[in-house]
Amino acid sequence: MRKPQHMFKFFGWRLALAGASIHAIHSGLFMQAFGSYSVLLQREFGWTATTLSIAFAFTRMESGLLGPIQGWLLDRHGPRPIMMIGTIIFALGFFLFATMNSLTEFFIFYFLMALGSSLGGFLSITTALVNWFDKYRSSALAISQAGFAAGALFLPLLVYVLENYGWREASISSGVIILIIGLPVSLMMRHRPSDSGDFVDGINPKISSSKEQLFVQDSKQNNDFTAKQALRTRAFWMISAGHAASLLVVGSVMLHLPLHLTSPAIGMSLQKASFIVGAVPAMQIFGQFFGGFLGDRYDKKLILILCMLGHMSGLLLVTYPYFSFMIWGFVPVHGIAWGARGPIIQSIRADYFGPTNFGTIMGFSSMVVMIGMVLGPLVAGILADYTGSYTLGFTILAIAAGIGSVFFLLATPPKNPQVLV
Repeated sequence: MRKPQHMFKFFGWRLALAGASIHAIHSGLFMQAFGSYSVLLQREFGWTATTLSIAFAFTRMESGLLGPIQGWLLDRHGPRPIMMIGTIIFALGFFLFATMNSLTEFFIFYFLMALGSSLGGFLSITTALVNWFDKYRSSALAISQAGFAAGALFLPLLVYVLENYGWREASISSGVIILIIGLPVSLMMRHRPSDSGDFVDGINPKISSSKEQLFVQDSKQNNDFTAKQALRTRAFWMISAGHAASLLVVGSVMLHLPLHLTSPAIGMSLQKASFIVGAVPAMQIFGQFFGGFLGDRYDKKLILILCMLGHMSGLLLVTYPYFSFMIWGFVPVHGIAWGARGPIIQSIRADYFGPTNFGTIMGFSSMVVMIGMVLGPLVAGILADYTGSYTLGFTILAIAAGIGSVFFLLATPPKNPQVLV
């Protein structure tokens, strides 16, 4: 086995690290940061949790509806041009956001930021990596998605800037950082290893050992599904539904956790709350690498079921913090579950349906997945305004995520695509 070749010379690993850097700036400046922006926007403009939830849900809906088109473009033109365009739109959104003075402008500029993030981020990077890796796919996706967690570790620094210099200044600075890092990294992206004379996993089938040769010959890539064939399988819908159920918790936590922790029920300062929010990614990083390791070796469905139960347990801990240590208990339980689930859920999609049309298949799946990202924040926000706390909303979402583990139990491998013709 030529692992040193894979780890140090294979360009696919550099792509995974490049993807991690993009995920880091998207997470640290936008996805994980919006909850902290929300606290200041609520103070300045008096907007309700429901209003902020609608904005968040609106942009997540945009991402889901864009998915099939973006996936089709990625499968045909590769990630580089899509990511370049997305990065420019993403930065422009931040520059305009800094000038915002009304709710209408907030929705428009936040939509631009979300559009740029979608085009220049997750789906584009994941589509590239599933084409570059097979045997080490879960590990590569774990490295890439660790960027989400790494970026959020800088949240306390961003909160310091927000509180001491203002959200407008933070927004302008974020746009500059996105251009400086995002454009050069986007230029690195490659669609498939064959485009540059390389091989999947860095394994040349003509000179690899017999064990590696057998793996390449037996690879699931020989049975790639079209999007139409994938849509006709139960596995597609069960994986998508399970993914959506997990995002009920992830979406509500990303937006509402800072608001929950700084509410009268908990009473934390925004700076102190940022350390709780920022600690989740530390556990997420551990979960991603641990999940990537397990995903390349053990039953992915079982790991996903355990992660769903972790999402449920973690959210219940922070919802009913009878003791202060329960809030900190939420951090590893939710963080590890989130981290481990991320790369494995993408890896099992590629295992089941192959990499050739992954972008298009994932794009259609995003139309289902977005339901969780839309409903989670909306349910939490509306019930918080109605009841005066996040207790009822978070409890409903936690139970729904636990029930969602059944979807992964039912996500059995699909039949050979030729059978579905």
